Amino acid sequence: MTTPASAPAPAPGAAPPRRWRWWPDSLFGRLLLVLTAGLVLAQLLGAAINVAERDQLLNRGYGLAAAQRIADVVDLLDGLPETERARVVQVFRQPPLVLSLQPQASIAADAALDRRGLMFAARLRMALGDPRAVRVMAWAPPLDEAAEYARRAAPDERWMIGRGEMRGEMRGEMRGDMREERRARRGLGAGPVWRTEVQLRDGRWARFDAALPAQDERLPWRLAASLGVLLLATLLLGWWAVRSLVRPLHRLAGAAQALGENLRQPPLPETGPREVRQAAQAFNTMQRRLAEQVDERTRLLAALSHDLKTPLTRMRLRAELLDDEAARERFEADLREMEAMVAETLDFLRGLGGHEVRAPVDVNALLARLQADQQAMGREVQVLGQAVAPLPAVASLLRRALGNLVDNAVLYGGRATVRVDDDGHSLLLRVQDEGPGIPPADLERVFEPFVRLEASRNRATGGTGLGLGIARNITQVLGGTLTLHNRPEGGLEARLALPRLPG
Repeated sequence: MTTPASAPAPAPGAAPPRRWRWWPDSLFGRLLLVLTAGLVLAQLLGAAINVAERDQLLNRGYGLAAAQRIADVVDLLDGLPETERARVVQVFRQPPLVLSLQPQASIAADAALDRRGLMFAARLRMALGDPRAVRVMAWAPPLDEAAEYARRAAPDERWMIGRGEMRGEMRGEMRGDMREERRARRGLGAGPVWRTEVQLRDGRWARFDAALPAQDERLPWRLAASLGVLLLATLLLGWWAVRSLVRPLHRLAGAAQALGENLRQPPLPETGPREVRQAAQAFNTMQRRLAEQVDERTRLLAALSHDLKTPLTRMRLRAELLDDEAARERFEADLREMEAMVAETLDFLRGLGGHEVRAPVDVNALLARLQADQQAMGREVQVLGQAVAPLPAVASLLRRALGNLVDNAVLYGGRATVRVDDDGHSLLLRVQDEGPGIPPADLERVFEPFVRLEASRNRATGGTGLGLGIARNITQVLGGTLTLHNRPEGGLEARLALPRLPG
């Protein structure tokens, strides 16, 4: 029975997989997205509430003016003789309110009405104020009259009717009233026409063909514009606020990354909100304590180095008094190995400085001098390629790292080849040898202090096992990386990559 293979663990420092592709990876993006989504949702809810209130107000006032107008005309007709009624009919013979007198009703009592028709009928009965017979139906005027109804059905028409005096004022027909003309062109007046029949006190029926202005169900552009301006202003303010809050985190991350390269960097400014000040204070305290611990360790190791020199000197003097030449040579070799081990151990534990001021280093001249020194010792070292410009670095540290890599290549591979690749943005130095290489499992382990592989544990090529560790420490101090790779054609390649700092 086989078990399913487990998912590979993410590499150290790698970003965790995101469940949603649209979810931003940065804190700034996430805060801005949440803020934007909340603002958009709030604006949409507010717009929906405003539109609902507007529709409710429009429904409450739907047909109210026309119903009151019909009620006034009915009240006027009830108190006029037949001759005066003819004059009233002559006045109301053009849209949007057309009046005619009928001997009997032509609308069925049970005529079906939609929601707006029921609303208009209710408004009319309320305006009449008495339980007289009222019948309402939707009516489609002839094509030649429909345009007149649409043009004259202005929302702000006013009718003032009094007993013995009738006067109609229709603002839609006033000269120069461009607003009503624009409304008519947009179709705002092309509303429904309701045929209403109201029974008068003498039994006759007054028929009214009333054109009501259409309700504009579109979102008011002023509301949409105000919501857009408010949303834009709030987003800009939110972007500035989120950016101000996230900027200290970027400074903290940069300082934490640079802490491994330089413990003496300037402290973070302890300004901003309380939480930011507390984080900056904690980081500065940690940096100060780390620097104090390193200084204390350096002083302790310097004292230990001074104390070790005295017994080593005494042992060297006693070794010279030995009569056995072979024993004296072996004893002196052990002393030299002990002195080298103490010196390299102290250099490794001190962190190799890192406080020196960086300056432009002529890499080509440095490699030429290193090659000459190696050739003077009878070693075969070849340099291929050139750097295009000086590299901002510490010359002594860079020479020490390259010297350790070249020594390692010559001792274990017989000869060394240094290849220089420079693209103007970063400098890559590849130190190659022709040795047996290193097992893949040990490519990282050899950087640990005092680690020596079995093939190197002899007097001829031994060493302390600190050369590669010191070279990697120097590389990290200079802001670069050092890795080892087995060459396909045989041998080992050490890749020293150093970035060029801006400016």
